[in-house]
Amino acid sequence: MSPTRPTIHEFRDELAPYFRDINAQWISSMFRLEDTDREVLDHPRSRIIDPGGVILFAEVEGLGIVGTCALQKTGPASYELTKMGVLESARGLKIGEYLLAAVLERAETLQADPLYLLTSSKCAPAIHLYEKLGFQHDADIMARYGARYQRCDVAMRYAPQR
Repeated sequence: MSPTRPTIHEFRDELAPYFRDINAQWISSMFRLEDTDREVLDHPRSRIIDPGGVILFAEVEGLGIVGTCALQKTGPASYELTKMGVLESARGLKIGEYLLAAVLERAETLQADPLYLLTSSKCAPAIHLYEKLGFQHDADIMARYGARYQRCDVAMRYAPQR
């Protein structure tokens, strides 16, 4: 399939069900939803937006909202790239790449330092995408943040080549 450029939307309360459903679908397809997942997915405004984070959505004409990704503020300038998911029906359209690029632009405007993510080695295609767009494996990030999720065995820090 050729790449489809999605429209990127900011979080609005009426989009919260997409955030929950898209993420619950992909997490459940590979893992089990953990309590920390449920808390964030059920309360995105109080857990991500109000403390200074960001949630973006990708919409494709004819398919609707097909992807989402968040930046969760975890310290004075630190942000976790989290809850990035794309519906199965939209896989292969490079939605994740467009969404990740939009989130990285936002992280730059927020002067996120560090910008990091936590994932599982079972998510090889996502890890490849993260590496392609400037994330590097980081043992310090794993030590500082990795214990939050049982499934986490990969931690990465954004370190773009300048």
